[in-house]
Amino acid sequence: MYEILQEECFKLKIDFQEKYINGTIKGLYSDNVIWVNKRIRSTRLKTCILAEELGHHHTTGGHILDQKSLVNVKQELRARYWAYEKLVPFSKIVQAFKIGIGNRYEFADYLGVTEDFLELALSRYKEKYGLFKEYEENEEKYIIYFDPLRVIEVYKEDGDSSNAGISRFGKENLVF
Repeated sequence: MYEILQEECFKLKIDFQEKYINGTIKGLYSDNVIWVNKRIRSTRLKTCILAEELGHHHTTGGHILDQKSLVNVKQELRARYWAYEKLVPFSKIVQAFKIGIGNRYEFADYLGVTEDFLELALSRYKEKYGLFKEYEENEEKYIIYFDPLRVIEVYKEDGDSSNAGISRFGKENLVF
């Protein structure tokens, strides 16, 4: 996934660089340049950082390093939320369900993200959507529960084409 995000930078004409950055800063975005701290060894962590910096490109503007400002904090969160939706989309949650992934470690590995990032993304989804989100993909319907994470495939009852005929029970997986 890290390489895919780097390709996205190239397509967007964003200069991407891995540089040694002093202090605890993991990544920065400014004026169409993204820096990821070269001290970071984990590709999963670098993927999460790069996605958030791309989120800044797409959602924020100006100098927001001063996190004492509420406006800057909101812009930081906006970029982070963009990264969650980029790296942990509902389509990937459903794909993981379909291939039988059964725990958070395997799911984070499948996505190429850290377990912490996955936890934060799922917490954000719960905050935004509530306990669950109904999701449709290729005319198939799913209910994604966020805590504990599980996916239920929704089946229509035979002979009924209305939504009233949807059974809330179906194949279930990803309970963790």
